[in-house]
Amino acid sequence: MSLPPLPDSAIDLGVHAADWRAAVRFAGNALRRSGATRDSYTERMIQVIDEFGAYIVIAPGLALAHARPGPDVLADGLSVVTLTTPVLFGHPHNDPVSVIVGLAVATPEAHVHSVAELANVFNDPQAIPALAGATSAEEVWRVIGAQELPSDVSATAG
Repeated sequence: MSLPPLPDSAIDLGVHAADWRAAVRFAGNALRRSGATRDSYTERMIQVIDEFGAYIVIAPGLALAHARPGPDVLADGLSVVTLTTPVLFGHPHNDPVSVIVGLAVATPEAHVHSVAELANVFNDPQAIPALAGATSAEEVWRVIGAQELPSDVSATAG
């Protein structure tokens, strides 16, 4: 199984977020723009953090924002947001966060597979700094390991 789609519309680079809630909203808005979710999914991602804490900060500098599958998930999808200034989520070891990956999946099985695939991506110690420093969607796709670049990129990629 591969990762959910990561369209250009779901990538926001170099944004300013006042706090972790704003950062998660950027990730949720990117998922909504891509057609993967409705607005209510973003609020559910925030509720998960309010309820369970900063466990979504899965590595130094990286948060994996997500919520359970629900009617506000229209399709499996990913989003990537990088911050100009890292924000605190309240994690004892992995704060501050400069990269937020949003994940929306329609089934619990897809959630497990997607998290495992993302874990493989982030096993590379260079992945988080490479994402944090990305200046184009193409750089993000290369780090995430998109199986194939979108057609509008592959014609210009190399």
